[in-house]
Amino acid sequence: MILSEPNRSRFAANDGFSLPELLVVILIVGVLAAIAIPAFLSTTTKATDVQAKELVRNAETTAETIALDHGGSYASVTTTELAAEEPTLPITASKQHAYLSKATSATNEYSITATAANGDEFTIARATNGAVTRSCHSPILKKGCAGAENSSW
Repeated sequence: MILSEPNRSRFAANDGFSLPELLVVILIVGVLAAIAIPAFLSTTTKATDVQAKELVRNAETTAETIALDHGGSYASVTTTELAAEEPTLPITASKQHAYLSKATSATNEYSITATAANGDEFTIARATNGAVTRSCHSPILKKGCAGAENSSW
């Protein structure tokens, strides 16, 4: 089929997008990116913190195991002893993953701290009366603990 001259010019006029149409599309993509990127970064921070929470919780279970092996005494709960009892507990400082940064203990109490890759610190402490507390400290981000510098979890 051969197109007549008026039909050819009609197709030639619709050859692409105009500049205002392209600018509107770029604007829409920019607005969507501005909404999505902060949401993604928030999710990444939460995942980093969850890794540290899981680590300190596993260390708590390991501390209880150590106490069972030592007649109920928590005196030997240290980061080195925790890693010896449970080799999957990392104790070497890292910017890539969470690690056990501190463990203090006495006969009837202990405190274990895990540091997340973003610097947030999660602590589980057992008091002499058996009460267990969980606390969070965010020295770098200042908002990693439920939006604040310090909180419990």
